Amino acid sequence: MTTPIERLKNKITKEVLWIYILRLLKERPMYAYELKSKIRESFKFEPATVSSYVVLYKLEKEGYVTAEWQESETGKPARKYYRLTPKGKELLREGLAFLEETVKKLKGE
Repeated sequence: MTTPIERLKNKITKEVLWIYILRLLKERPMYAYELKSKIRESFKFEPATVSSYVVLYKLEKEGYVTAEWQESETGKPARKYYRLTPKGKELLREGLAFLEETVKKLKGE
């Protein structure tokens, strides 16, 4: 059985993976596996590979990110790079504002 803190951590990481992806894409375009690695490095949790792809697909379908295939200069297969759109930047801003406001309320500020 999971503890309340374990459930909280799961809810605000893996279940809202989109906000972490948008935050990283704000820095620069990345491909899916690179995003998964950067999430682990930057935010200290590891989403399932399938989850990352599903979230990216939904974000692209809804216009929050765009994708573009890029050929490798080293002979490796082409990779699909994701880029944040203006709509995605706005969603990230709204998501962060909501989280900040929620934390303020929880602290009693």
